[in-house]
Amino acid sequence: MEFRTLRVFVEVVRAGGFSAAAGRVHATQSTISKAVRQLEDEIGMPLLIRGPAGIALTAAGEIVFQRAQTLLAGRETLKTELQELAGLKRGLLRIGLPPIGSSELFAPVFTLYRQRYPGVDIKLVEHGSDRLEELLRASEIDLAASLLPVSEEFDWLAMRRDPLVALMATDAPLAQVPGPLTLDDLRAMPFILFDSGFALNRIIRAACARHGFEPEVTARSSQIDFIIRLAAAGLGVAFLPRLIARARVHVPVAQVPLDEPGTDWAMATLWRRGAYLPQAARAWLDIAAGDPAQTAEGPEQD
Repeated sequence: MEFRTLRVFVEVVRAGGFSAAAGRVHATQSTISKAVRQLEDEIGMPLLIRGPAGIALTAAGEIVFQRAQTLLAGRETLKTELQELAGLKRGLLRIGLPPIGSSELFAPVFTLYRQRYPGVDIKLVEHGSDRLEELLRASEIDLAASLLPVSEEFDWLAMRRDPLVALMATDAPLAQVPGPLTLDDLRAMPFILFDSGFALNRIIRAACARHGFEPEVTARSSQIDFIIRLAAAGLGVAFLPRLIARARVHVPVAQVPLDEPGTDWAMATLWRRGAYLPQAARAWLDIAAGDPAQTAEGPEQD
């Protein structure tokens, strides 16, 4: 039983299908299907139920899925511990960063880390916070940046807390209103959100639900500048942390403060509670905790 075959099987289950898994492991769909069939032949029983609605785990598949995750995590831990025998003269840092806020918050940390530890390879993964938490949970990365609050299965180091601002066309009626707005004030406007997998979407939708409405979503994107330009063109209202919005003042768009409890953009660096944390990851946290770009609210650690 090969680790690569186990990893393919795990990705098929996580992705919910063969084609989606193929994109994650950079292989063809036929290669993915062949690997799963090979694993089923080796075990001697089916692991997946294949149907028009997608895939589902058999009882045997559930056991293999859980054990495979443990084996893959153990393999990565073994590799990391062996690498650390040489100290930080070499090694590997596996970290996941989201598109929102990385350049403002993490670029200075990245630069200082590279200066101090030039021999450490950095495997950088970029996704929305929800996907990064999934990768961290599966031990595929050592650290992940995500929005608070997070599950109790993670420890965290706070990086920055910022209120959100609503972005809209400068001639929009609500852009002329003095003072901050609530999401209830904005319920009649179409919303421009990020792609699925971004925790900021979940926070905004939850706040809308507290006001008793589901927003009309007119567009989604993973690109901050594109979202800002859509808002500036009058397509709807978008939301960004104040820090990020102010860094893009070159775009002619109204930035209205949002007065909405529970929607602050609270970025933190996460790691798995109780799990082995590689020396390369601990060094990153040491630098992040002392980064002068942080605000008075951080760093904090639960």
